[in-house]
Amino acid sequence: MRIDKYLSGVNLVKRRTVAQDMLKSGVVFLNGQPAKASREVKVGDKIEIRYLKGSRLYEVLKIPQTKTVPKSAKDEYVKELTR
Repeated sequence: MRIDKYLSGVNLVKRRTVAQDMLKSGVVFLNGQPAKASREVKVGDKIEIRYLKGSRLYEVLKIPQTKTVPKSAKDEYVKELTR
């Protein structure tokens, strides 16, 4: 699954266009490398989002089969890691 679809599908960002803007701005990293919107996400990948007030690191646990997942099921698909 493309990283822009994944970010919006598992509710890390509100909309796919927001995810695409973040990727263009260079604030999203996949396994330590700056990510482009078309980059594929796999189970076990680490996604880092660098916000103005710090960064968040996530681990991909599962790839959704549908376009979006309920917010209550977010923890099944992504786990926030502490640094």
